[in-house]
Amino acid sequence: MKSNVLETYSITKFDGGKLYKVEDMIATEFPLTIHINGAEFATMVCTPTHLQELVRGFLASEGIIRFLDEIQSLVIDESKGFAFVELKNKQISTTSFQTKRFIGSCCGKSRQFYFQNDVKTAKTIKSNQTITIQECIQLIKRMQEESEDFHLSGGLHNTALCSNKDIIVSRSDIGRHNALDKIYGYCMENKVSLRDKVIAFSGRISSEVLLKVSKIGVGIILSKSAPTTLAIQLAEDLGITAVGFIREERLNLYTHPERIINQ
Repeated sequence: MKSNVLETYSITKFDGGKLYKVEDMIATEFPLTIHINGAEFATMVCTPTHLQELVRGFLASEGIIRFLDEIQSLVIDESKGFAFVELKNKQISTTSFQTKRFIGSCCGKSRQFYFQNDVKTAKTIKSNQTITIQECIQLIKRMQEESEDFHLSGGLHNTALCSNKDIIVSRSDIGRHNALDKIYGYCMENKVSLRDKVIAFSGRISSEVLLKVSKIGVGIILSKSAPTTLAIQLAEDLGITAVGFIREERLNLYTHPERIINQ
């Protein structure tokens, strides 16, 4: 299977009172089914890039693993859409995790705290890190400027792991939670210290997004969009600073504003 982030399609466009044919770039949607120790665990719909990071980050955020060395092997068969994971000395009960479920790419109902493993894996953040308002604005601006695939298709979510001054790594996906799992997988693989890091995010801060940030272990999330009420409640409880509507010279501080400095 062709593993591109974007594919070209011939479409009919209406503009200026006329219909005409154009070539358009469309975001690739790819189903990936994860098998753990021979049993089907979950199917996620994703963008077929950085799949090793995606699987590792997903397993960690679901509480299946805590450390990379718990994985004996991870094989991606992209032609068939399968990821085969063998864990060391560990049996997984799909019923206890309520898995073997379909995890879509849409921005609909979040998993929130519906599953027991969310309670177990969400982390309360106690970081004393601070960041200036101008640094928040610049990080979102840079993430948007560097998101070429989004500009070509309009069909992807973008997220970036940042220091106060710079973007460390960015990932994109049709599923916002997938983009965060790719970041989580990258951090695990590269042993990134997260105490002084920031997550920049292109979409709405839902409860699912907030929980992912908590599981990664980052204390500040920046977004150009809005949070939901449950995301704000979770951010308050979990010690996460949520900053939204970062546009031009404006932003909103929703939780733990003490980490944001005006200078």
